[in-house]
Amino acid sequence: MNQSQLPLSAFVDPRGGNKTVVEQLAGQVLEMIWSHLQTADASSPLPQTIQLPVSIEIPDQPVSESKILAQLQTILSSSMNAAHPGFIGHMDSMPTTFSILGEMVTAAINNNMLSLEMSPFFSRLESLLLQEFAALFGLGTQAGGVMLSGGSLANLQALAVARNVKFDALQQGITAQIHPPVLFASEVAHTSIQKAAMVLGLGASSVVPIKTNANSQMNVNELRYAIENAKQSHKVPFCIVATAGTTTTGNIDPLLEISQVAREYQLWLHVDAAYGGALALSEKQRQRLAGVENADSITFNPQKWLYVAKNCVMGLFRDTATLVNAFRIAAPYMRDSDNFINLGEISVQGTRHAEILKLWLSLQHLGKIGYSQLIEESYQLTDYFVQQIKQRPFLEMACQPETNLICFRGVPAWVSSTEWDNWNTNLQTYLLQKSKVFLSLPAYRGSRWLRAVLLNPYTDEKIISRLFDEIDTYAKA
Repeated sequence: MNQSQLPLSAFVDPRGGNKTVVEQLAGQVLEMIWSHLQTADASSPLPQTIQLPVSIEIPDQPVSESKILAQLQTILSSSMNAAHPGFIGHMDSMPTTFSILGEMVTAAINNNMLSLEMSPFFSRLESLLLQEFAALFGLGTQAGGVMLSGGSLANLQALAVARNVKFDALQQGITAQIHPPVLFASEVAHTSIQKAAMVLGLGASSVVPIKTNANSQMNVNELRYAIENAKQSHKVPFCIVATAGTTTTGNIDPLLEISQVAREYQLWLHVDAAYGGALALSEKQRQRLAGVENADSITFNPQKWLYVAKNCVMGLFRDTATLVNAFRIAAPYMRDSDNFINLGEISVQGTRHAEILKLWLSLQHLGKIGYSQLIEESYQLTDYFVQQIKQRPFLEMACQPETNLICFRGVPAWVSSTEWDNWNTNLQTYLLQKSKVFLSLPAYRGSRWLRAVLLNPYTDEKIISRLFDEIDTYAKA
């Protein structure tokens, strides 16, 4: 194939013909990445300016490598700085070293998780490793699942399987269903549950919101009432969605009690453990997930508390056979294997990146003991953060933390309560500028709150102390 119009480094020559120029280019990019990560503390958690090109266009002629490298440098400085120890506003972590390296390897060999023949190693690795995670959650030896490109997709697939099981809808759908299907989720459940209901043809209104207690946990009595009310209204309940780690406060629904309700009414139980699922790797904290072993399906995002680069999400199912029977669409253009189902046939996605390698490498490098230590240190730092709040009468927490999320706000007596939202909004900006600490500002129960997510392994008590010193300074101004 004629490549006369292409740069010499456009591809890596499989015969090694451009070895020198490719290695030089790759070395420059790697040096840029490592330098950026190793000096992340010197910058802001969020970019102060975003430098976009004057115009975004597809060039007629190749752009020089030096200019492309300069653009990459600008991109690095204009992006969210998750490696900064002061970036504690979201469930977005800095990635493990082997997560970065694994992503490089995966991109280089460019396998496709659609089928076994296009990812002979990764397909098998994914199936086996997800069986290990299913065992961690207590789902049993018959459990398994698939990786997906986001928690929203994992929730979508879980609800699709739940719907298909209840209504035998794999082939015929639910258009002939006389009585409308409904599912139940906490009023603070992730918005992807409503999106999934919309995509599945049920409509967002089919998700019945269940009231929560003061700690943002689903009220089980309200759940029972809602199920009975739906049945009396000639609707057909088919699923309960419990949350293990709510987005705003990090709280965990009473999974054991909810699983008992699901069993009583013969409803599918899906646990959205996108965040809190990491506790399964901590011997000390895993008891917070009591009841998750009764789930029919689980969403878990290692891209959050396991520090794996995005995307890295798994959808687990108690019974792999149920997943296959309720969801599989055979791909006739793919080669069959007698003892292995192509993952693209049992996933909402077809062609897919091999996310499994960076997860497996990170697990190999840190081990359960390493992840357990990270989780424990995070809880200790959370306790310290909570102590600082309690020492200040002008601050209050939304609820008692169950994970490493703290949702709090200022309620200064010297400021009208109608101005508290503005006070906290301005405080967020002040803290980013003065202490290089980023806290998010979610809306919760009708007000604006500050949210800290203590994920970064380099965030320590000194940073937290300085943060609260700046809060004191702001309050006195």
